[in-house]
Amino acid sequence: MAGGGWRSAVTVVDDGQVSAPAPRSSYANGSVANMVRSLLVIGALVALLIAVVPRVNTVSQPPVDVAAAAVEVAKETGWPIERPLGLPQGWDATSVRYVRSTAGLMTWHAGYTSPSKNYVAVEQTKGATAEWVAAQTNRARLTGTLSAAGRTWDTYVRGVKVQNSLVAQPADANGLTTIITGTGTFQELTAFAEKLQPVSKP
Repeated sequence: MAGGGWRSAVTVVDDGQVSAPAPRSSYANGSVANMVRSLLVIGALVALLIAVVPRVNTVSQPPVDVAAAAVEVAKETGWPIERPLGLPQGWDATSVRYVRSTAGLMTWHAGYTSPSKNYVAVEQTKGATAEWVAAQTNRARLTGTLSAAGRTWDTYVRGVKVQNSLVAQPADANGLTTIITGTGTFQELTAFAEKLQPVSKP
């Protein structure tokens, strides 16, 4: 070869074919129509789940057995506690307890809802103090008196946070101070008072 040198020749072969990428799915193009179709499918699935899965509208509470609790408290304490008997349909017991309350006084409590869904409760204790009465009536204002069930009751009204109360003092040293209190009207409180009966000790 001339010039005493050489270069190797590189042969390039062109077969005339050009490599092309694999075709993309129409869904991979991300078109608006595809997005809308996907949202419609998801929405239909969600609607189906909502229709099939049962929903709880109300939570039922176990019944409150005021009668049984009252007998136990009367037996334990010897107190002449009272509970309402013969309340008309629509009155439901919601709470019952015998606990230490204001001024350390043990207190009998039984709460009810009236047919109008107002709350009415009876509170009783022995040796009630002014502090205890104030706490049970929510520091309401003394407004007068009324007669019901053969007793004279002081009436208390708290206007800002609605709470009406009837307070009857015991006839003797062995008796109990009785308070009927709640969001009920005085008509409801009076009707409740007229149904109170002493609990018989077994």
